[in-house]
Amino acid sequence: MLRALTRWRAIIVPALAFAMLLPWTVGAAGNAGETQSANSAEEASAVSAEEPQKESPEESQTAAANETGEPYFLDKLAEWKQAGAPSEHDGKVSLSGAGFARTSEGASVRVGTVDGRAEALDWGLTNEEWVEYDVSIEQAGLYQIDLTYRPVTDGNRRRPILLNVSFDGNNAFLEARSITLDRRWKDPFPAAVDSNGDQIRPMAEDISGWITTSLRDSGGAYVEPLQWYLTPGKHTLRFTSNEPFALGSIELSDPEQVPDYETAKQENAGKSGAGTSGEPIVIEAEQGDWKSVSSISLRYDNEINSTPYKRGKITFNTIDGSRWSTGNGEISWTFDVPESGYYKIGMRTKQNYSSNRSSFRTIMVNGEIPFAEMKAYRFPYESGWQGVRLEDEQEEPYLFYMEKGSNTISMRATGAPVKPMISELEKTVTELMELATDLKALTGGSNDTNRTWKINTELPGFTDKLGTIGDSLDAVQKKLIEVNGKKDAVTQGLFTTIKDIRSMLADPNQIPYKTDRFVTMQGKVAEMLQQLKTQPLGLDRIYIVPENKKFPKMEAGFFKKLEGTFVNFFSSFQSKEQLSSMDDDVLNVWVLRGRDYVNLLQQLAEEQFTPKTGIKVKVNLLPDTNLLVLMNAADIAPDVALGLPETLPFDYAIRNGLYDLTRFQDFDAVYKRFAPGSWTPFYYDKGYYAVPETQSFSMLYYRKDILKELGLEVPDTWEEVYDMLPTLQQNNLNMAPTQHMPFFFQNGADYFNKNGLQTALGTEAGYKAFKEWTDLYNVYAVDQQLASFYQSFRSGTVPIGISDFSMYIQLMVAAPELNGYWGIAPIPGVKQSGGEVARWMGGNLQSSVIFKKTKKAEQSWEFLKWWTSAEVQERYGSDLETINGLSFRWNTSNIEAFVHLPWKQEDLNGILEQWRWFKEIPNVPGSYFLERELQNAWNRSVVDGINYRSSLETSTLEIEREMRRKLQEFGIIDSVGEVLRPLDLPEVNQPWEGVNPYVRD
Repeated sequence: MLRALTRWRAIIVPALAFAMLLPWTVGAAGNAGETQSANSAEEASAVSAEEPQKESPEESQTAAANETGEPYFLDKLAEWKQAGAPSEHDGKVSLSGAGFARTSEGASVRVGTVDGRAEALDWGLTNEEWVEYDVSIEQAGLYQIDLTYRPVTDGNRRRPILLNVSFDGNNAFLEARSITLDRRWKDPFPAAVDSNGDQIRPMAEDISGWITTSLRDSGGAYVEPLQWYLTPGKHTLRFTSNEPFALGSIELSDPEQVPDYETAKQENAGKSGAGTSGEPIVIEAEQGDWKSVSSISLRYDNEINSTPYKRGKITFNTIDGSRWSTGNGEISWTFDVPESGYYKIGMRTKQNYSSNRSSFRTIMVNGEIPFAEMKAYRFPYESGWQGVRLEDEQEEPYLFYMEKGSNTISMRATGAPVKPMISELEKTVTELMELATDLKALTGGSNDTNRTWKINTELPGFTDKLGTIGDSLDAVQKKLIEVNGKKDAVTQGLFTTIKDIRSMLADPNQIPYKTDRFVTMQGKVAEMLQQLKTQPLGLDRIYIVPENKKFPKMEAGFFKKLEGTFVNFFSSFQSKEQLSSMDDDVLNVWVLRGRDYVNLLQQLAEEQFTPKTGIKVKVNLLPDTNLLVLMNAADIAPDVALGLPETLPFDYAIRNGLYDLTRFQDFDAVYKRFAPGSWTPFYYDKGYYAVPETQSFSMLYYRKDILKELGLEVPDTWEEVYDMLPTLQQNNLNMAPTQHMPFFFQNGADYFNKNGLQTALGTEAGYKAFKEWTDLYNVYAVDQQLASFYQSFRSGTVPIGISDFSMYIQLMVAAPELNGYWGIAPIPGVKQSGGEVARWMGGNLQSSVIFKKTKKAEQSWEFLKWWTSAEVQERYGSDLETINGLSFRWNTSNIEAFVHLPWKQEDLNGILEQWRWFKEIPNVPGSYFLERELQNAWNRSVVDGINYRSSLETSTLEIEREMRRKLQEFGIIDSVGEVLRPLDLPEVNQPWEGVNPYVRD
């Protein structure tokens, strides 16, 4: 049954553990197959047994090229070296960026001068394109690739350049599919301050020029650059990119060899001025020359020894370790030394992010790793700030030779020491999944306690495999303790998993009754994997200390810490942002978002809104919506509130707490900025009481590779979904569960009658929609629940499903290995009589409101018009992403601003098509019962097997009972049910034509 999977299982397996944060359900645990490295090991064993000959690197290359999946670079490099591939040789090839041989059809390339460099390839890149170079190799061996490139810095480009690098039509290893070319970012200093004297987090500026770098994996899993084995002769090198950039030169050479400390010291022994003296040089970590990722952000630390320190003031004085933890995040600093010679290096660091676990950094001086001990220097766990001296195991400081004048020191996050263990754990997750699948096939998914099992007879080899997994985890645990220096939460988690395995093997015939334990173990191991892939490190200062000088004191003493504790304690009573402190001279705006959102909005308002209108604005952080209720009860309310969930404006409007925006003369102009279906939740009694801010689009996510392998097309209608489900399920795959909204809206069913006084679920259209929704599970066997669509999508066990905007961000940020393997499309719909496919669907909205008690209604409306305008929304979204990275992509409801954010055009077109059909469920008194009772009806029909019609009738009665109670409470009907004033809900029956001007080919 799983034969169709074997060809692509090596692609999907490595993705299993990159971001598995939650335990899996049995429904999510499909058979993903073995990793490529495991297959390679088994094949190697078979070859050894039959023909004990050493495979040549050339044969190894050919064998790899004939396989569909790619191994990890770690495994492929070991394979090449075992086959005798030389890493030291004289082969070297230099190519001009302008000397390309071929391009993809219609590629936007030209040759010219770019930023002062002549004969450069200027790659405009309007879509995913490729460029090929002919490479002539004279000497066989391992080659690294160095590129000189220049990112496009037009103000609207923030993403790193992501390259797919292949030779002769093949990716030699998985990491070659997503190689990152970073930009150069700088935080401008001095930072601006707000009206309270607190610093505003500076926005990183793109200072990228021409950059020369070696190609590295995007995950920071290796210290050394990536390498390719090349044989003598002609090869075709192809670059496929997702971002425009200029390419100056390409150089292929043997990998640089880094000597150990003693060798490096001997090489420097003959240089003059070996001994140095003078005063230590102190570098403030937050004032780096550049950083490779804009989201490596600064942090305010209030420990009194963190510098610079201002009592009672927010001062961004350190590097935020939680943001400097993944990938190849690199920071560089420049300093001057007064004389040539040896220097020691110390740092004030904070590494308390994961209990007892060390973090690692590659440390470079003047762009090079000075000696092997700096490839992955360990920073051990400590509960607070600590002074770290770069020293050997005997606590002797390492000496770094530096020439007089300007020098640089750089630090790059790396997970290289734990990469081998990560690979083993990923293989373990796969093997646990396979065992769980075998158990599921044996038991039929039922834990029948009345049946007797003989596991070794009915599943031969099962217990042997489980025992091997336990042994492997035991070996990984020991290696992690060795690398880390002590036990930590990960090794303790492995210990409990090993203990679980041993307990199951003690009585193997009981295993079929405990299939859920395999799912639990998968989730536990995957969670540990996620922890291992982060390397957080906070940084306050760097000290460059002459050889003959002592290190300065890098940690606060007891009395200094005590002083700081008292200072911070008393400063905490001097809050400058109490929500109750309303200023009558300014427009008071409360924002239900994080501090970064608030600070950026305040800065933008002071820069643009106040100079233009003369209206001063004070933006405060609203930590909890419940405070709105409490403050309103205390007769304290802001003028404007932003970031409110879509149900909240209706709850306040019906209680006469919000301003009806239709009372403003130019409301219609603002209305046209947004899709009509995004206004429906904010309607009440002939008025609109909120403006849409952001919306989360539901899209169809699909794995391109898996659908292609199974011969399936992306479904356009639900009929096409039903047709593809048997093929998926025959291969032990499935579709993600789907909510009710598309089935109701696409079949012409409404949730409430137009008068807003009864549900419309009990109509024939409603029954038909509910039956189609439940048939998806009862008839077409879609899994009833899924712990995480994201996890299952990455593993490939659920290669298709509907999800929201957060899924897109997760895949873009945390799944670089799937680059090019997944896509999004409008959700399946229902074909109408005219041939058009109706795709009605909603998504969570956030909104802006004006409070009824405001004395500044006109000023508040001016602010909302400014805030929701295309220009401001685009600027805000761009700045937000620059400061915090792609994970903060701003999903604005303003379509004109949305299209100008850095989307891939293919994805944007799919989103825009779905935007045409955006429609949310309206709010009415008692509508909060709708979701609960629909879920109850689903449970009765799907889980309990009750007839769909009677199940929905029961829920309809419950919803309308609660609606009547609320309608009477708010004076919409009287005590006997007579209608006093109908709500007259707005109708949205036609797709929004406002999308059309923004669709591009």
